[in-house]
Amino acid sequence: MLRDILHTLRPACLMLVVLSLLTGLAYPALVTGLAQVLFPRQADGSLIGKGGHVAGSSLIGQPFASSAYFWGRPSATSPQPYNAAASGGSNLGPTNPAQLKSVAERAAALRKANADGPVPAELVTASASGLDPHISPTAALYQAGRVARERGLPEEVVRGLITRRAEGRQLGFLGEERVNVLLLNRDLDSLAATGQNGGNRP
Repeated sequence: MLRDILHTLRPACLMLVVLSLLTGLAYPALVTGLAQVLFPRQADGSLIGKGGHVAGSSLIGQPFASSAYFWGRPSATSPQPYNAAASGGSNLGPTNPAQLKSVAERAAALRKANADGPVPAELVTASASGLDPHISPTAALYQAGRVARERGLPEEVVRGLITRRAEGRQLGFLGEERVNVLLLNRDLDSLAATGQNGGNRP
């Protein structure tokens, strides 16, 4: 009886050890190694440096409060916005009173800072992840006048930055056109560093 049990358990235990080594050690090590060789920047989180320090990731949004910068989508993560450790949306439906109030307040603030007229939807609603680093070119152009005014730049220069930073659909048909807010704001700072912002630095 005991011999039969051991005879059954032995191959099961052996398979557990072998599969644990293969799927728990060998495969992750192989994938990690290949990623580091073939796609080192992406494998390390698509980090962006500034002055020898990490300024952020092109995959995760950041809050920009200054009027001299483009603003991204609202974030519903807690305890602070764009918290990658708490990725998620508010789960409030489009008819929820709290959601309607929040959207109305955001729209009013945007109209006051930018201009009257239709406010792009992504500037008043959070994404499902709460980490979206992109806005549409339309949402960026909506803010171009304010940013140009705050930085003492011709609006055509700011619009040109948006056009150059715009990314097309993946593979030509997936997703929508988009602009990375962090990278766009870095372009603005690069202009300031070269003295092309009319002396009105943020």
